[in-house]
This record gives sequence, structure tokens and C-alpha cells, in this order.
Amino acid sequence: MKKQIIAMALATSLLSFDGSAKERYKDPQVPVKDRVEDLIGRMTLEEKVGQMNQFVGIEHIKANSASMTEDELKNNTANAFYPGVTVKDVERWTEQGLIGSFLHVLTIEEANYLQSLAMKSRLKIPIIFGIDAIHGNANAPDNTVYPTNIGLACSFDTDMAYKIARQTAKEMRAMNMHWTFNPNVEVARDPRWGRVGETFGEDPYLVTQMGVESVKGYQGGLNGSEDVLACIKHFVGGSQPINGTNGSPTDLSERTIREVFFPPFKAGVEAGALSLMTAHNELNGIPCHSNEWLMQDVLRGEWKFPGFVVSDWMDIEHIHDLHATAENLKEAFYQSIDAGMDMHMHGVHWNEMVVELVKEGRLSEERIDESVRRILDVKFRLGLFEQPFADEQKSMQIRLSDEHRATALEAARNSIVLLKNDGVLPLDASKYKRVLVTGINADDMNVLGDWSAVQKEENVSTILRGLRQIAPGTQFDFVDQGWDPRNMDPQKVAEAATRAKDADLNIVVAGEYMMRFRWHDRTDGEDTDRSDIDLVGLQNELIEKVAASGKPTILILVNGRPLGVEWAAEHLPAIIEAWAPGMYAGQAVAEILYGKVNPTAKLAVTIPRSVGQTQMIYNHKPSQYFHPYAVKPSTPLWPFGHGLSYTTYKYSDLQLSANEIAKDGTVNVSVKITNTGKHDGVEIAQLYLRDTFSSVTRPVKELKDFARVSLKAGETKEVVFKITPDKLGFYDKKMNWIVEPGEFVVMVGASSEDGALLKGTFMVKK
Repeated sequence: MKKQIIAMALATSLLSFDGSAKERYKDPQVPVKDRVEDLIGRMTLEEKVGQMNQFVGIEHIKANSASMTEDELKNNTANAFYPGVTVKDVERWTEQGLIGSFLHVLTIEEANYLQSLAMKSRLKIPIIFGIDAIHGNANAPDNTVYPTNIGLACSFDTDMAYKIARQTAKEMRAMNMHWTFNPNVEVARDPRWGRVGETFGEDPYLVTQMGVESVKGYQGGLNGSEDVLACIKHFVGGSQPINGTNGSPTDLSERTIREVFFPPFKAGVEAGALSLMTAHNELNGIPCHSNEWLMQDVLRGEWKFPGFVVSDWMDIEHIHDLHATAENLKEAFYQSIDAGMDMHMHGVHWNEMVVELVKEGRLSEERIDESVRRILDVKFRLGLFEQPFADEQKSMQIRLSDEHRATALEAARNSIVLLKNDGVLPLDASKYKRVLVTGINADDMNVLGDWSAVQKEENVSTILRGLRQIAPGTQFDFVDQGWDPRNMDPQKVAEAATRAKDADLNIVVAGEYMMRFRWHDRTDGEDTDRSDIDLVGLQNELIEKVAASGKPTILILVNGRPLGVEWAAEHLPAIIEAWAPGMYAGQAVAEILYGKVNPTAKLAVTIPRSVGQTQMIYNHKPSQYFHPYAVKPSTPLWPFGHGLSYTTYKYSDLQLSANEIAKDGTVNVSVKITNTGKHDGVEIAQLYLRDTFSSVTRPVKELKDFARVSLKAGETKEVVFKITPDKLGFYDKKMNWIVEPGEFVVMVGASSEDGALLKGTFMVKK
């Protein structure tokens, strides 16, 4: 195999082009479409296929070839090397123009170096560098780390989603990174799944709004040095796997696919996203990576997607070695390309086998050209031919800038959900002079969340540091429980229980462990799925023993997935869901605890009592709880949209602009919201709809709009929502999109819980 690629490279290097023809592709004044066609006309088949292939970076190869075995590679989706292939081989293929993209390149120095090799190639086609910049470019060192997506979603702040994406794009380009594998617009419907924290939650409408603004923020006009390529992922259904584990089979009706899972992807395409990643899983018996219905019929046929499709980590290979729908690797490559795949992530065998498939006549060169056009189009739009390098001297003037840090802090403040408060919060520093702090996440960089590299200590505010910063006159007594929930020390738990008796107040910081540099020790994150949603290890014992001191005990959760903390919900006076708030986690949490900041966030995902309640979503069908659970309640711990404040709000005077509308008509819904408390605040008003009677079953309610409303103490504001036909439609018995006549119920309020909602009705005329 290695000899074949080297032979191909040698053959490519010996080819030459008649220099008398003007190289129009090098002229930035020529329209992009014409530049693409000129360049394709000069490329060999081998060079074209190389543009469709991505490799991991050479530093990644060096590190993992020294620490991993070939057997360990088989199930690892974070680390890689290529047995039998040296770094020099990869460098040579880059110089020969046989590699189109790299991922897992984490420094500007390596990116510029690899780009310099590409500039030695015959046609000097630049590399496009992809990176998992999920919440900031946090997967690389020395970048701004914002809250993870689930926390951002809990802010219901689409403007912030745009702003974070825009700033992330600038920091990426400052490192010579051009393509983020985000936003993840999967709709999270299973709390066991480790990637819930990477999504925008369980609601298709909220996921869609956050995803669209993220795409716009990343890409800008996709024509400048501050823009990056967005990648909407994972297409589709991986967020409702049959057993909760990442990549396991998904069986879904076309109705569920189109009504729940497709809308964020379709909207992402309409927002201009020019790359899309297919999902690990099989969908209804067909691997997504060879699914012609997804890639050709829907994505390109129905939605007219003009961008390119990239595989996920080695998932084309899994068509053969996991799903077993291709009898060998070459057949897997054929099936994927034939179904619509454009780029392979990642590695060897692709180049020679795809060239063979073309020479054998199974794939046409015209089909290869389709994919290469899409890839080259993006490279030209990003200006990589004119600006293939980033300035190492100016890089840190952009990364971690004051502006970006301020955004990270504001986003953290707005992402933290106050789940319960029996009056202990906000804390009175004069009353609680000695505070015990303990728990696995009390003083650990884990607050950064999944998809985060280890950052410099001075760039991370842990919970303990934040408390000491915001309440400097308080004595914080810290009992370290270590970072690993699986291996907690019973003696340390006992020590915390003893010292809790001497404190005025106790703070336990519990949750999951997510840091990727300890991949096998994690309990949450990519490929870290759970068979339950309980706190791991001795964490529940720690909470109960500390609370047994009789002193007020506050629980702070740092995690990505919903956790079933039922005992704590029943016995503790205050609980905060912090998710993973990023680099300013500690400061933001402490500001909320001490009342410097009034919490505003609302849950973007329902929190069940236990794993036995799976599936627990707010927008379920009417019959889901026709027979309630025996023994335990059928209600969640906290519903979608729930979140408390230090002030109180009153909703009143719900008005509809019309009692009856045509199918293509609109109705305005107004409501007055009054801040009836003593603190200024921001309320997240939510509008839900229900089709009272319909030809197919419809959810009990669906979020169709929301608004962040800033209110001073005592202030009243009127909020107006507009209900348009697209918010009323659904798929009928024959899967046609219709607006059906009949009665619709409008619900507006503070959460999805019925008791928190004002209701009105209107009719859609026949």
C-alpha cells in the first residue's frame, strides 16, 4: 500500500503542464467558478482524489505512534496514527499534492509548516485545516473557552450564539485553521448519550435557531480572512441511538426524522452552511455514510445543498468492518462515494483504491470532479490561495483578547441554570463566614468541558478560585476529593462530612468528568455513554453526609448530560446546573451564588429523575403517559424551559390579534410580563403551540418562539410573538406538508410546565 502511494506521488511529480496557458486559477480577479474549472482542468486523477482525503497532523501521529498499539486504534475515535506510514511519508504526499486536508493540527507552527509543504506541490493547492472548535477553539491551547453548546442553548440567546461563533472564527484564522466541525445540530433525546453537552438540547426549534446563528457567525460572507467554514453535523439520528451509545443503530420513522431531526439541518443549509458531516450510526438498516437517500435524495435533491459532505472519523471504513454492508474496504469507499460522499476522514488506502475504482470504470472521473469542485470552491472562497499562512507574530493579539474574554464571561453567566432555591440564595457573606467547599469539580479544569485542551492555569477560573475572588472576606475550607469520580477516597468523604459540621454553609461541586487528555477516565463526552444517569462513585454519599451536618448545603453540577439527582432535589435547599461554563466558570458561578449576577438561564433539555424515564422529553405525544409509571412519578425532576431567578415575574393579559385565520394567515400573540420582585432581571418568555385535533397525532406542545426580556424591578413590558404558517404545519398521513384547519392552543409562559403557562385559542379556517 505504502509503495503504491509513493509510486502515485512520483508519477504525479513527473507530470507537467504547458505553461503557455494562463493559470487563471491563480488570479483572484477571476470569478471563483472559473478558477475552479481552470484548476480542475490542470489536475491529474491522483491529485483530485487527494483533495478528497484528510489526514491527522504529523504531531498527532508522532504522539500516538509512540503511545498506542495497532489494536488500540480499532475502537479509538480520538487518537490515530498510520501503521507502516512514517511522518516523512505524510510530508512527502503533502508536497506531491496528494492530501487535501488535515485535522488534529493544534498549533499555528504546525499548520504553517504543513501549508509550506503544500506550497511545494505542482499546483500549489493549499491545505484546508479542520478542527473541533465546538465552544471556541478550545481543543487547541491558548484560545478563548466559552460555555459548551448545551449551556449556550440554556441562555436562549441567539445573538450570543452568533457572537461566539464570530469570535471563534477569528481565533481559528489566527492559528491558520479554516474549518470547524460545528455546529452540532442533532436533537438530543437520550440522556445516556455522552454528546448531549455538545448539542443545543432536545427541542427542534431551539436547536434550529442556535444552529443557524452559529453557521452565520462562523462563515460570515465566507470570503474573508476572518471567516471559517461551518460544518453541520451529524446527519442524522445519532442523538437517539437504540441503547444510548454513540454510533449504535438508530431506527426512526420517516415522520420522526422529518419532524424532529431534519429541521435544524435543513435550516443550516438554507443559512449557507457549505459542509456537512454524516453520522456514525446506521439509520433504519443503512449506514449514514453510504445512505443515498440522505446525501443525494434529501440533501442535494430536496434541499439543493451546494457544499461538500465529509465523513466522520473512519466511518467509511466502518461500512466494511463494523456495519458489514461492504465486503471489503474498496467496496466501502465505492458505496460511500456513489451515495454522495465528498471527503474522507481520514487516512491511507483511500488514494490508491479510489483511483483504481475510477480506472476500473466503477466510478467516473466526472463523479470525482463533482466532489473536488465543491472542496476547491470553499478553498477559493476562504482566500487560501492568496493567504495560505497565518502570522505567528500577530496570532496572540487576536486569541484570548479582552473582547473575547468578556464574551466568555457574559456567556457563562447566562448559561448557568438555578434549578432550586428555598431562599438560601443569594448568599449573605456576613451570615456565612466559614464555607466548606468540596467535590470532584470544585477546583479542577474540568469546568472547561469536553472538546477542551489543557489550558494555562491563569486562564481558567475554577469554582474554588471564583469563590475566593468574589467573596474575599469569606473563609473557604476546601476538602479535595480529587478529579476522578470513579476512584474517590472514602476517607476524604468522611473528612468533608466532619468538617461540614464546623462550617456555616457547605458547597458540594459534583457532576461528571469530561477532560479529553484522560480519555479512558472520563464519564461524559464523546464516546462516553452511560447505562444510567446517576452521579458516579461516592458523590451521592458525599452529598448526603455533608448535608447531614445540618448546615445549609448547596449542590453545583458540572456536567454535559442531564443527571438524575433526585435525593438532592428533595433534600437540599439550592441546586445549580452549571453545565461546563468555560474559562470563567468559577467567577460566573460565584457571582450568581453571591447575587452579583441574577441567574437567567432556562433548561434546554428535560432533566429526568432516573434513566428509567428515558425517553423524557417535553414535546411527547398525548398517549405517552396515558398509563403512568407505578411507584415513581411520571414527571421529570425539572421540565424543559425551567429556570429560577432572584426576582419574580408575572405573565398577564394574553391577547391574540385574531380568533380565526386562513391557512396562509398569521396571528400576533401579545403578553405582558411584570418583574414583581426586588431585583432587575432577564426573563426568557416561551411560546408553545398545540394542534387540538389533527389527522395524525401531534405533540402535547411544541416550542415555536421565545424572547429574552430585560426588566427592571417593578417594570412591565409587552412582548409580541408572530405565529406564521410554517409554525402551524406538519406532515399528513401521506407525508405531505400541510396546515390543517381546526383549533390551535397558544401557550405562553416561564417554562413548558402547564402550570406556568397562559393559554388562548384560535381557529384556522377550512
